[in-house]
Amino acid sequence: MSRLLRPDARTVAVIAALGALVPLVLLVLWRRQDLLGVVLALLCVLLTMVAGVAASAARQVDDPEPVDRPTTGGPVELMPYGIDADTLDALDSRDALRAVRDRRRGSNGFSGR
Repeated sequence: MSRLLRPDARTVAVIAALGALVPLVLLVLWRRQDLLGVVLALLCVLLTMVAGVAASAARQVDDPEPVDRPTTGGPVELMPYGIDADTLDALDSRDALRAVRDRRRGSNGFSGR
């Protein structure tokens, strides 16, 4: 069984944009305000959304994937307890922050560094 070739995103975007133009022109020329007018308007909106999504997919294929950056936000001297901003947001009380600080220092109160 042969497979049908899938068109690329740019082709889909162009076809959907042209397809959305046809009901729009028909709506403007006919000026229908009945069920057919509503169906044409919905078809125009649907094809416009398909064209927008396809254009976005075409742009996404063109852009290379971003390189993963290291998770540390800066030098260790600026982050004395090894806590990032997400952890600080999660900690809502000073007691929890103090417990993390004490755990980092160890039992004798001095840092292991």
